[in-house]
Amino acid sequence: MARLGAIEILGNAQKVCTSWRRVCKDPSMWRKIVMHDLGESMEFDLEIMCRHAVDLSQGGLIQIDIRHFGTDYLLKYISDRSGNLRSLKLAKCYSVTDHGFERAVVKLPLLEDLEVSYCLLSEESLKVVGQSCHNLKTLKLNRRGLRRPRFENDDEALAIAETMHGLRHLQLFGNSLSNTGLSSILDNCPYLEHLDLRQCFNVSIVGDLEKRCSERIKFVRYPNDSTHDYPFDATVFHMDSDEEDYFDCYDFDNYD
Repeated sequence: MARLGAIEILGNAQKVCTSWRRVCKDPSMWRKIVMHDLGESMEFDLEIMCRHAVDLSQGGLIQIDIRHFGTDYLLKYISDRSGNLRSLKLAKCYSVTDHGFERAVVKLPLLEDLEVSYCLLSEESLKVVGQSCHNLKTLKLNRRGLRRPRFENDDEALAIAETMHGLRHLQLFGNSLSNTGLSSILDNCPYLEHLDLRQCFNVSIVGDLEKRCSERIKFVRYPNDSTHDYPFDATVFHMDSDEEDYFDCYDFDNYD
């Protein structure tokens, strides 16, 4: 039973026999929930299934990992019933908005581990995280690497530096920060031990910046380091066009 995932348990295992059904309803089984919609689960409504799993935890949920589905309503449902949550991982949850995310995260003051990879969230949401979750130790904020056109944006890096002083682990795969943003993080996150800057092609870690990274941080992944252990598609985005065309193809204001 321990080897089965949440989808398998809710969809099949609890139907096997009475004893399995009883085990499936044990709240200790639902301290950690991992649900990834990889296509083969389309026969189930994963949002309904996830809400049921949260109910089964009876307030004891500690970790939740959601990928390829999820909405503002689901986040509200989780945060309203899981005040002891320590780890929240969201990846490719395109329907989650800044407003919905912020309303949920303020109810999770014990959060220590946060991932928001390939989600459409702004730096304002990051500030709310930093202001609300003072125990935060790990942040993963990943996206597809962009080599051309060159576009620098330090807003997320500055939000992290401003509000997340207790970080130990920071992964910024594919981020558009520059040396300015990186310097601000180094200045304001004194406990940082692990820093992943793979495919952050606007960063040039040489000279004094290289010295600061090597002396201050135990483990650094540099922009051109191997991506063999990265869990998502690491294909680099190239666009032989100007920046206006680049933003036209990512029209977030019209995203449905």
